[in-house]
Amino acid sequence: MTVISLKSTQVGEGLVLPYAEAGYPDGTPVVFVHGLADSWWSFEPLLRRLPASLHGYAFSQRGHGDADRPEDGYTPDDLASDLVAFLDALGIGRALLVGSSTGGVQARIVAGSHPDRISGLVLAGVPATLADKPAVAGIQQSLAGFSDTVPREFVEDLMSGAVAGGVARGLMETMIDESLKVPARVWRQTLQGLLEADLPATLAGILVPTLLIWGDRDAFLPRGDQQAVLDAVHGASLLVYEGAGHAVHWEQPERVVADIAEFAARIATPGAR
Repeated sequence: MTVISLKSTQVGEGLVLPYAEAGYPDGTPVVFVHGLADSWWSFEPLLRRLPASLHGYAFSQRGHGDADRPEDGYTPDDLASDLVAFLDALGIGRALLVGSSTGGVQARIVAGSHPDRISGLVLAGVPATLADKPAVAGIQQSLAGFSDTVPREFVEDLMSGAVAGGVARGLMETMIDESLKVPARVWRQTLQGLLEADLPATLAGILVPTLLIWGDRDAFLPRGDQQAVLDAVHGASLLVYEGAGHAVHWEQPERVVADIAEFAARIATPGAR
């Protein structure tokens, strides 16, 4: 298993983000971007399985995990700016981005706006849009009734719906605890930012090689969302994980790491796309 180092860095003025780093120094830089209410821990199963060809970084976004919690700045564009600042702070000139769930929104914004900094894009269980998802409207309504903290029962229900099975209990408990660190206001502001943004527009202009990973038992995102991304991003390809739910990287980390490594090797070869 690969050794994981825990560090932190300052991005912008007064915003400190913790991150985990793993892999070999000469490996292809891979930056993992988590979704709403997760943290860098979401990618711990991947980081400890990285092959020698990859060097991974996973950070906790503002308001999440043990990161600083400013009063505002939770729109997709804000979080995308933080992602670029993270690359700058660590001196990562060019990286492969791996976004899971809603973290794929800011990842694709950066891929579209900074193609010189991004070698490729992997979107794992990422929505094309959230406007047509009844479950999201229900989550937003529930969040409106919470004060300072989000109830554990609410988080447990969400987490159970994110997987189809086969996740270690220790990982699930860790992710529940990490989500409980996120203030209710951050949940609300982040979700509101996603709902107010024109998410289909964030798919325009992506010219970097793009790989989609989706579990066919995803309870949140239908197959049609993946098709919408395929139609919008020229040359994108899709890997369907049979029997996996929304959080495919929790359920099948070995396969996800292998597919990321294969994708990174393929795009590193001139003309591979």
